Amino acid sequence: MAHKVTQTEWENNMCMQVLTLTKDELYMDFRYLDRALSTLIPTPKPSLRSTATDGISLFFPSEQILRLFQSNPLYLNRALLHSVFHCIFRHLWIRGKRKIPLWNLACDIAVECLLDSFDKKTVKRALSGIRVSLYRDLKEKNIPVTAGNLYQYLLPATSKDPAYFQKLQMEFFTDDHRFWPADPSASPTSIKAGQSWDQIRRRTKQEFSMRGEDNASGSELLTKQIQEGKSRRSYQDFLRKFTVLKEELHCDYDEFDLNYYSFGLRLYKNMPLIEPLESREISKISEFAIVIDTSYSTNGPLVEKFLEETFQIICERNSFFHKSQIHIIQCDNQVHSDTIVREEADIRKLLHNFTLTGGGGTDFRPAFSYINRLLEKNVFHDLRGVLYFTDGKGIFPSKKPPYETAFLFLEENESAQVPAWAMKLTLHEEDFIS
Repeated sequence: MAHKVTQTEWENNMCMQVLTLTKDELYMDFRYLDRALSTLIPTPKPSLRSTATDGISLFFPSEQILRLFQSNPLYLNRALLHSVFHCIFRHLWIRGKRKIPLWNLACDIAVECLLDSFDKKTVKRALSGIRVSLYRDLKEKNIPVTAGNLYQYLLPATSKDPAYFQKLQMEFFTDDHRFWPADPSASPTSIKAGQSWDQIRRRTKQEFSMRGEDNASGSELLTKQIQEGKSRRSYQDFLRKFTVLKEELHCDYDEFDLNYYSFGLRLYKNMPLIEPLESREISKISEFAIVIDTSYSTNGPLVEKFLEETFQIICERNSFFHKSQIHIIQCDNQVHSDTIVREEADIRKLLHNFTLTGGGGTDFRPAFSYINRLLEKNVFHDLRGVLYFTDGKGIFPSKKPPYETAFLFLEENESAQVPAWAMKLTLHEEDFIS
């Protein structure tokens, strides 16, 4: 007997056809989104009132999709593209420690502002007074339209005026964010999805340029948001570059087989067949230096948060050798202090009494000269590298030092061009101040 199609099955099948038709229509205007438009898997979810995504599926309520297709297909086009751009810009994976409700709003405004800037028949619509006013204010204040910048822009205003926050939420709400990962790093599935969309982001950027869309409507906004969505290497992963693999006297129970050990004792009485390995290699901190730029533009509380985060990572990994030494050097255009941390007790003492010393201009050379003199005096025996925390531009050494160096900049500092021999990592204020 042939299976009788239920009303729900019929609606779901019709929605699949509608979404395929919508993607095809969008593709005609946005050919550089070919892979992005076909990545999310359409998945019925009757409990929803709008579309939603987790970076893998595009969840949808069938009744609403069919109703929109009949009454407002333009809104359906925008809703689909809205979720796709969330994924391209990696909004699901780059929240960090930002507050979720405000981050959701910032992401929605970023995407909607981009869609409103396109002069394409598939998404073009008249702007409301709220949107016109907000976009004008962003332009007048010269605020780049990315989710991160919008978050900082909205934070003071919406904190003081909850009604304004709700007003913006209602205006820019398009899709449901309930399936966005609360902690992307805790889920292997989410990590894999994020990596996949990072590849799509790069491909979209290439296709956008190859197809000559650089001067098209919305191109500037799209480029900025694609750039913001680049994969952030976590500070914890980056710090691993400054660990060193050494052999430390330590019973390696991972390599110890208790069965053979017990068998030897039974067979030879007091003689175990195999002794446990007495040592193993462990990645730990041996020696490195953290240089803090204490020029006039440096934010003291933020420096403290940065040091707290750094030491928390080190302590969580049990990363101190018995002869570790970490130098905390404060320098603007001259070295002002050098505090040595050898154990966890030193960390607590440093953070309890920490004060910034300096306030002059930024010059990176004095710190490197100072560290080089310590090397000459054999103060360092195995210097792994130098982390230079700065939020401004300075004068770099002309020659590569005999150790790894990384400059850690606060926020995206495009004008700061580090030398070829140095690494650069952008830190984000909200990742340290929650």
